[in-house]
Amino acid sequence: MNQEWQELTRMTGGRDFLVERIRIKDTGVAIEGEFELPPLFDLSAEDQVFLAAFVRSHGSIKEMERYFGVSYPTIKNRLNRLAEKFDFIEIKPAEEKSEVLDRLDRGEISVQQALENLKSERGE
Repeated sequence: MNQEWQELTRMTGGRDFLVERIRIKDTGVAIEGEFELPPLFDLSAEDQVFLAAFVRSHGSIKEMERYFGVSYPTIKNRLNRLAEKFDFIEIKPAEEKSEVLDRLDRGEISVQQALENLKSERGE
């Protein structure tokens, strides 16, 4: 499958393309229409390999340095460049404990809401 995807990427020359037909394996059912590919498919084969290696290394930049033979700043720069391509993903950091308590003190949230926020902060 990976080789087929790399061949398709080579054939399209990095130009945008549209998928118009999808066939479900083992059923013979085909669906026609205009289907957008997920953003990961817009990445070059090299970037896909890089992200797969990052996931396999559990996000260890040190392992990535060893695997690719490059420096920490090089890995960070590439990760930053790739992260910009995923701006559709909103990452909202958990509220700090002090912020939750301040909001409770100001009466903006109930005690129950504060407890729920604090539990979610701890990953419960």
